[in-house]
Amino acid sequence: MTEELLSLPVPSVPGGERGVAWLRATVVRFSNGPDHTRRRALTTKLLDDVTATTLDELATALGLPGSLDDIAGIAPSYQPHEPITAAADAAVERLAGTHDEETAARIGLLVQAWAATNALAEHLRTGNQAPPVPITRRAAETGTVEVSLDGHPFGHGPHACPGRHLATRIAKNMAFRAMHHQDEPLILPNAWDHASAVALHAAGFTAIGTTSLGVAAAHGIPDGMGLAGDQATALARLLATLPCPVTADLESGFGRTPAEVAELVADLGVAGVNLEDGRPHGLATPQEQAELIAAVKERAPGVFLNARIDTHWQGVALEETEDRARRYVDAGADGIFVAGLTEPRDIETLAALAPLNVLAQQRTPKELGDLGVKRISTGSLLFRAALHHTVATAEAVRDGKPASRSFSYDQVQDLISRGTRSAAG
Repeated sequence: MTEELLSLPVPSVPGGERGVAWLRATVVRFSNGPDHTRRRALTTKLLDDVTATTLDELATALGLPGSLDDIAGIAPSYQPHEPITAAADAAVERLAGTHDEETAARIGLLVQAWAATNALAEHLRTGNQAPPVPITRRAAETGTVEVSLDGHPFGHGPHACPGRHLATRIAKNMAFRAMHHQDEPLILPNAWDHASAVALHAAGFTAIGTTSLGVAAAHGIPDGMGLAGDQATALARLLATLPCPVTADLESGFGRTPAEVAELVADLGVAGVNLEDGRPHGLATPQEQAELIAAVKERAPGVFLNARIDTHWQGVALEETEDRARRYVDAGADGIFVAGLTEPRDIETLAALAPLNVLAQQRTPKELGDLGVKRISTGSLLFRAALHHTVATAEAVRDGKPASRSFSYDQVQDLISRGTRSAAG
């Protein structure tokens, strides 16, 4: 029944020559019939080949750079059931220039993207599974009816959102960034395949990372040598469709040049990446790593770049760790990750520079949060625990002992088949 209602026409809106009234009357969102068909084609064409990772990039791609303040002012008056403010009218006129359908399409697309991505990002941040916009309106024989968007968060039928995948990617990027600026640290479990990722998301984790050791070892490849690039990127592309933000461990870029790594990150579709300054035979110079970070951030500014600093694992003094951290943040890194960092004073020092990621340790999330930590990763721990559990279960069967608990066959089937690539994927 919901599909039938969503296939009905949208309520008509009054015409207008300027301001919000003109915008409403000219965009595809509130059109029917031939007007809708023509405007839908125009809107789709405007989105062709757009690969924005932020709303700012989208605004530039739509020919409206620097317009987000005006867009935010228009959004509360955009829907026909909302009152039009003088400020919203003025914002439309500042952006319009000419009052034609293409101009309206550009403004309308950005208004809808602004509203949808902000709402969806907040839902993703909190793990709220409800649609970001709960209802829409359709014109029925009995008058205007409200239709729930449960199960169809991006609409259905002729008025389904044409920019769903783009809006979803930007919203995931926004949500993942916000997760690093909360009062409590983000607990980030690291998966090594699709099944482990969807099981972790089903358990309530709002974001998922990958583990380079788990991915490499699962394919018979040593970790940290830059040899598992194909496997790591294939998994990242697969997990990017999950209904939550995903961050991919790309080691040090798998031997690619900074420009090649930048293109890879922009193309993967994930909300975050880890890039480490460790190399197969030592540490990169701070300048080399800063150049890599800068290239990635210029190409994919919306992707959260977690700069892993491998000095502690190699016994280098805190002073060099801090110097590298400052250089990487100056180059554009969104967060820093110092593997092996455990001393409270060192944690507090580095946490003052940028959102700090540490590996899970004996201290509780609250204790680490009180020291300034913003993200706690499990690293390869879950993969190693699963491997240990696998061997222990096999030994129990061999030795005639009770096997420990596990997921049932049906539970695993359900995890994989129940729409893990649905509303926000």
